[in-house]
Amino acid sequence: MLTRVALALMWLLRLLPLPALAAIGNGFGTLLYAFGRERRRVCLINLARCLPELAADERDALARRHFQAFARTFLERAILWWGSPARIRRLVRIEGMEHFDAVRGGPLILLAPHFVGLDMAGARLALEFDMVSIYSRQKNAVFDAVLYAGRMRFGRLTLLSRQDGVRPALRAMQAGRPFYYLPDMDYGQRDTIFVPFFGVDAATITGVSRLARLAGARVLPCVTRMLPGGEGYVVRFLPAWENYPGASIEADTRRMNAFIEEQVRQMPEQYLWVHKRFKTRPPGEPSWY
Repeated sequence: MLTRVALALMWLLRLLPLPALAAIGNGFGTLLYAFGRERRRVCLINLARCLPELAADERDALARRHFQAFARTFLERAILWWGSPARIRRLVRIEGMEHFDAVRGGPLILLAPHFVGLDMAGARLALEFDMVSIYSRQKNAVFDAVLYAGRMRFGRLTLLSRQDGVRPALRAMQAGRPFYYLPDMDYGQRDTIFVPFFGVDAATITGVSRLARLAGARVLPCVTRMLPGGEGYVVRFLPAWENYPGASIEADTRRMNAFIEEQVRQMPEQYLWVHKRFKTRPPGEPSWY
């Protein structure tokens, strides 16, 4: 019942102008930081491990900004789920299309790190071309159904389950459909290796390297930034990686983490610090969380 009430409120909130919705999101994020003890703790642990050069009060301020950004983009998903295509195009603009055009048509991986606006990019890009991505089922069945329907509403996106394996993604890429791939979460020990992320050994999936090798795919970074003050979002394509895949899967995975770290440092409040990125530890090392 509570989920249905929250979704009804989101449906109404979509009618507000974006600056007003952003202000409500910032306030909601402040409340989440105050009362979301467990995720606040995870966020602060991640920041302490990854950004030890910051003082404790600086990390606390960064965590507060992250919760505001996270809450903002959650509420603004209402526009993705129920807003018009014209409004979504106004909400999210695309930059760097020349980099996409340079490699489109062949097998292509869109490398999308876990910044808070990644769903904005997924919906916006689905308005422009057919693509494929991976979907993780949510524990709440009502929310899962709304989230899935919202992502599929334009009919130009195929969502694969993580249990489907790599073959459907390979077939899609070989048919010329870009693969919108989010490879920077801790999914456990399967298909992962430990490579540095902010100087910390992090269990990292090797899918980008393996898929690039199997499909002969190019890797095109796709980074989404939330703009301040309710100005919307920017999806930016960066130049496709050269000499990738490289000498080894480990070297490729290290390169990916180094690239994501570089992007995080440019907008640290927008990276998904509430995720237990370092949940899987090397043998014998105790849990951080």
